[in-house]
Amino acid sequence: QVQLVESGGGLVQPGDSLRLSCAASGRTGTTYGMGWFRQAPGKEREFVAGINWSGANTYHRDSVKGRFTISRENGKTTVYLQMNSLKPEDTAVYYCKLVTAFNSYWGQGTQVTVSS
Repeated sequence: QVQLVESGGGLVQPGDSLRLSCAASGRTGTTYGMGWFRQAPGKEREFVAGINWSGANTYHRDSVKGRFTISRENGKTTVYLQMNSLKPEDTAVYYCKLVTAFNSYWGQGTQVTVSS
């Protein structure tokens, strides 16, 4: 059974930084990539950033480009999301996703709240 565990969320002020982590355990098999999504109250879940398995390619939604950076730890099924210059509109539950050859898996989510 594959499990994803996220950590690093919290309550911060506008302009602050946070670093989210997501570690996968279990037999993942062939992994295509990992990514971060978020869901704000009353809104649909949206893509934030993604990275392929080699780490050579990364993708970020326009609203976070220049502020968020996704990275992956070599040799491990662990992905990070460095979030700088946080804004109130970044407030959401952040979810990690792992995509393999035959399945995709979600973490339980971690709350990020940006408020003064």
